[in-house]
Amino acid sequence: MPSLNDIRSTFLNYFEKNGHRVVPSSPLVPRNDPTLMFANSGMVQFKNLFTGVEHRDYTRATTAQKCVRAGGKHNDLDNVGYTARHHTFFEMLGNFSFGDYFKEDAIPFAWELLTKDFGIAKERLLVTVYHTDDEAANIWKKVAGLTDDRIIRIPTNDNFWMMGPTGPCGPCTEIFYDHGDHIWGGPPGSAEEDGDRFIEIWNLVFMQFEQFEDGSRKGLPNPSIDTGMGLERIGALLQCKHDNYDTDLMRSLIEASANATSTDPDGEGKVHHRVIADHLRSTSFLIADGVMPSNEGRGYVLRRIMRRAMRHAHMLGAADPVMYRLVPALVRQMGAAYPELPRAQALIEETLKHEETRFKQTLDRGLRLLDDELSKLGEGQPLPGAAAFKLYDTYGFPLDLTQDALREKGRAVDIAGFDAAMAEQKAKARASWAGSGETKDAAIWYDLAEKHGVTEFLGYDTETAEGQIVALVDGGAEIGSATTGTKVQIVVNQTPFYAEAGGQVGDAGWIRTDTGVAHITDTKKTAGVYIHFAEVTEGDVLRGQPAKLEVDHHRRGAIRANHSATHLLHEALRRTLGEHVAQKGSLNAEDRLRFDFSHAKALTDGELVAVEDEVNEFIRQNTAVETRIMTPDDARALGAQALFGEKYGDEVRVVSMGHLSNSGKGTDSGTYSIELCGGTHVRRTGDIGAFALLGDSASSAGVRRIEALTGEAAIQHLRTQERRLSDVASQLKAQPGEVAERVKALLDERKSLANEVAQLRRELAMGGGGGKGPEAKEINGVKFIPQVVSGVSGRDLPALVDELKARVGSGAVLIVADTGGKAAVAAGVTQDLTARLSAVDMARAAAEALGGKGGGGRPDLAQAGGADASRADAAIEAVEAVIGGAK
Repeated sequence: MPSLNDIRSTFLNYFEKNGHRVVPSSPLVPRNDPTLMFANSGMVQFKNLFTGVEHRDYTRATTAQKCVRAGGKHNDLDNVGYTARHHTFFEMLGNFSFGDYFKEDAIPFAWELLTKDFGIAKERLLVTVYHTDDEAANIWKKVAGLTDDRIIRIPTNDNFWMMGPTGPCGPCTEIFYDHGDHIWGGPPGSAEEDGDRFIEIWNLVFMQFEQFEDGSRKGLPNPSIDTGMGLERIGALLQCKHDNYDTDLMRSLIEASANATSTDPDGEGKVHHRVIADHLRSTSFLIADGVMPSNEGRGYVLRRIMRRAMRHAHMLGAADPVMYRLVPALVRQMGAAYPELPRAQALIEETLKHEETRFKQTLDRGLRLLDDELSKLGEGQPLPGAAAFKLYDTYGFPLDLTQDALREKGRAVDIAGFDAAMAEQKAKARASWAGSGETKDAAIWYDLAEKHGVTEFLGYDTETAEGQIVALVDGGAEIGSATTGTKVQIVVNQTPFYAEAGGQVGDAGWIRTDTGVAHITDTKKTAGVYIHFAEVTEGDVLRGQPAKLEVDHHRRGAIRANHSATHLLHEALRRTLGEHVAQKGSLNAEDRLRFDFSHAKALTDGELVAVEDEVNEFIRQNTAVETRIMTPDDARALGAQALFGEKYGDEVRVVSMGHLSNSGKGTDSGTYSIELCGGTHVRRTGDIGAFALLGDSASSAGVRRIEALTGEAAIQHLRTQERRLSDVASQLKAQPGEVAERVKALLDERKSLANEVAQLRRELAMGGGGGKGPEAKEINGVKFIPQVVSGVSGRDLPALVDELKARVGSGAVLIVADTGGKAAVAAGVTQDLTARLSAVDMARAAAEALGGKGGGGRPDLAQAGGADASRADAAIEAVEAVIGGAK
């Protein structure tokens, strides 16, 4: 019986043998489609090839694409675990033709692979075609010998694929497997088509038309092929299973869950294990591709998936975090096919453990709240939307998690009520997510790349060069010239200007021609075309002119120093904090560097000092920074650090710096920092000059941010700090080394004097220090001392109340303090009278008379406030009335 790994390999090998390029799966975060949250099909990474905007050096491709459907329009999350074929993560096997072959080859490829390589019985297969696609139907008859009753014509959009309202489109043919009449269900198009007897296993899309806004279509000059076959579905079929969760890969994860929770994989907790197994895959792959849990966008969807799995682990009785302990089982199953998994294993485990630990702290309370709300409802009555919103807002329970919990109790949620409570937050969340990938006007840059070729970058070796201006662009359109004062985007055939990438900002500088000068303010890159954002400062700049290009040398030097220091910082953090540290973002600008990395808590002062010292040690080492070009696999075998989720080409630049054998770092030897990087760097580490950490802060959930300075900026920062220290020392008439001790002495003295002043104010207010103390009056058998004071803060009043209570022995006291026009009130009752008189009632009565309201405390001591201290007499009268009415 073939494993899912075997099936994946067989599929890719078959199409490679038939002239297809095996293309690695693209990251789950799409790079070329701003409308998608996650890659959900194999064609996503090839979208620009299908539209003709982009061309590559192959016209046939095959992939095993990792996909997630758990957010946005494609959302299967609610069904996962309860059905046989729903997943949040799945693998889509596909073969693609970009204007190369069409139906007459695609159909035979599919039939041969299924019936010969996979050995599926021909009599078990039937197909659907779009009802007007006679061509596909005839090919099926010729190639497969299928009779008319096994070629079902479908007249609906189920068998007509469209990329969008306009653009490429075409009919589909879907291949179904008949599991036999012992299973209920009918063929596609029948009334019983939703049954499980006939299961779709492969969809072949024939992209042959272009759809226009007026509804018309015309044939594409180069028809293309896009197919998709879910690995989990074909795997279940080839392993003689009727449930995707019974395949070898999913079964191994289910058993790992059962072992970790000491429960039966097929018992009452069967659904829980299925959810955990599925969600383990989606969360791990998302983290490996750079997504971290958060409250917005992709990170929010990841957190929803994680928490759903964690609740199911909780229902299995798991007292401690479970998910992170299952990651090794996943890596064993899928790490060979997807090397990003073992590379990111430490980060995945750390993130899952941290998130589950946090969630467990609120899960019990949230479930108790849910049970309390359900106890108030009648039989079958839905949970009120307001209660579901409270679970979300207070305990971090997404709506689908609440619905999942209620499903097992046979209840639903009042969705309308929940939507009303969540309307503002949903609008904000939708607005905060804007997709990803290239901008909509990227077509012009692809056009220029086709017309003139990509820009050749010369900036690793030089900061000046000569080139030819091949295009001037303004407002998304080409222009012939730009005059003084005009802002324009300039494309040159070769350039020393670095385009913004990998956290390094784009270069600035100048482009000079025989007729004008343009100041370059930024450089970016799209489709291999370097775009120089410019303002013409002198004369005219013309398309087609030769030009001299010069990077701002001082700015580039500062950027290089910050970028190289970032590499040293990354390694220092890994060695100080642990192997889970991975880059989550960076900024290498001319004035500073910023580095975001995976770590769950703030760095201690000792850790910050250790990191700063280690970076400076390797700067002083002044070793050469070495750059090599190699394949990504060779680079990773060398131990190079890569940015998870980043897409690398056939060759990568490997930047190495620092030698452990010269550092005194234990018995280690070899290179200190090795990273895949396309940025510019110093020639020797000593060129960085110096490194000064500015601090550590939180960037997002599970991600910390460090900011630092290098070179001249670091030296100026240290000089500024030294000057400030010198100024403080001068004011204190002390040496700089004595400042800390002197400041501590002054603070201690200030605290002592403040306490002394407060005591004197209290004594003066109470008639001490030669003054006359307040006298008691008797009301309703209760001795009462009222006192109006000024110059005393509200926080000092309880001490004064205690002093007056001590004087009166048995009775009640009231103090009204004038605090700058407003009033602070404190009331007290001795312990022997609290059964008949409450200080809280006294304080509230006084506050109302003073223009305030409320008040609180204990029966023997309470406080309140008022708006008008001049009404102190009225407050005293109000309290006297309370005492007079006491029984």
